[in-house]
Amino acid sequence: MTLQAKMTVDKDFVIGEVDERIYGSFIEHLGRAVYGGIYEADHPSSDEQGFREDVLALVKELQVPIVRYPGGNFVSGYNWEDGVGPVESRPRRLELAWRTIEPNWIGFNEFMDWCRKAGTDAMMAINLGTRGIDEARSLIEYANHPSGSYWSDLRRAHGYEKPHGVKTWCLGNEMDGPWQIGHKTAVEYGRLANEAGKAMKWVDPTIELVACGSSARGMQTFPEWEATVLDLAYDTADYISIHQYYGNPKRDTPNFLAQTVGMDQFINTVIATCDYVQAKKRSKKQMHLSFDEWNVWFHSNEQDRKLEPWTIAPPQLEDVYTHEDALVVGCMLISLLKRADRVKMACLAQLVNVIAPIMTRNGGPAWKQTIFYPFLHASVFGRGKVLVPLVKSPKYDSSEYTDVPYLESIAVYREDKAEITLFAVNRHTEEALPLEIDLRSFGSGRILEHIVLEHEDLMATNTEEFPDRVKPHSRGNAVWSDTGRISAKLGKASWNVIRIQLQ
Repeated sequence: MTLQAKMTVDKDFVIGEVDERIYGSFIEHLGRAVYGGIYEADHPSSDEQGFREDVLALVKELQVPIVRYPGGNFVSGYNWEDGVGPVESRPRRLELAWRTIEPNWIGFNEFMDWCRKAGTDAMMAINLGTRGIDEARSLIEYANHPSGSYWSDLRRAHGYEKPHGVKTWCLGNEMDGPWQIGHKTAVEYGRLANEAGKAMKWVDPTIELVACGSSARGMQTFPEWEATVLDLAYDTADYISIHQYYGNPKRDTPNFLAQTVGMDQFINTVIATCDYVQAKKRSKKQMHLSFDEWNVWFHSNEQDRKLEPWTIAPPQLEDVYTHEDALVVGCMLISLLKRADRVKMACLAQLVNVIAPIMTRNGGPAWKQTIFYPFLHASVFGRGKVLVPLVKSPKYDSSEYTDVPYLESIAVYREDKAEITLFAVNRHTEEALPLEIDLRSFGSGRILEHIVLEHEDLMATNTEEFPDRVKPHSRGNAVWSDTGRISAKLGKASWNVIRIQLQ
């Protein structure tokens, strides 16, 4: 088979504007995400609050606009009051979700301080597992009310005179999952989320609320869960969440690289369910999606089963990512961009150490995992208008999917800078993929750079000893022609970023 792919984009055919929050991330009280990740009091790089400045520098490099906190499964058993006030007075708790000890050295106020230092906003989650409406109204009063009430004045007594002004809130986490503390049926959850959300908006009408959608496409209750929850909470919620992780335990690379075909289907089914409920309610309000947990996760599963329970910040979920994983993360980012009209927030789970783009050693350095790079490129260059991609590509069948295009691609147009960025993955693991891109509607231009992430070994990783084994280069071969076309040859199993300056 002769490989040849073609992509056509036109400036007038727009999917939607990218909401920068699509490049969000996630910090949970899990493993070394907090303790040993963003916070390590005695680390040489730590500031006066114990926050690792080497980690902060990498987070700033990623330009993460929003970070979800404090969970995750953790939040369904968490009492937020344990994490405020004098640190020496805070209790140690059994943390049932991950079977650890939570010392509460870092809590809500410290996390808000860290967000300010990182240049990001907080997406706070409330506990709808063991708690409910009362906790929800109290926490938002503590966080956002100026003064003159019990909880707002307690915040001021804790040294935070001004309200934090948190605008985005998750109404619990993965409440469809039997693994969740306080697992609920869709009716139980929908009712509780609606009532808790109403109370929160009575305290602060300016906030946005994310209701829990399905924890994965494979849940038996999907998509009936979404239909029921939204039927009960449509007027109160502003977003429905969507979660998905992928793995390759069978070492079936073609199928692993194809799994984002299922991600596209997942997103489209949730959108269809939202639109069904909107039609049923005769509502003018369109529901948007918050894909607030997504990543590759499977490498650490066996290791985690061997960990001793009831310790503080054990090395949990510390996947060491391969080049192959970076390609899947790139495909996942493209899937998010392809529905930028409806996916308005997303959180790569997680940010540091726990299934993360950034890794650290306690007392030692921080380094970039392979997945750092596609996320970085999308975050930095993928802001603007997403254009409809008309793609012709050779295809293949995998063990789970049929008609999988070797080319996965999307284009983002930054009108204010007169720039177009093309993101493309060649899924073929054996051969380069010739690509022609038709951009005639934009007139003349030139190639700014063609960034490529590639490696001969799909299993290559970045480690403390070899932090740059897998890293991008700018030696891509994209060429602009006078006819408004770009020709390029995408290397086998490669992530590509082609940046064009319009003239």
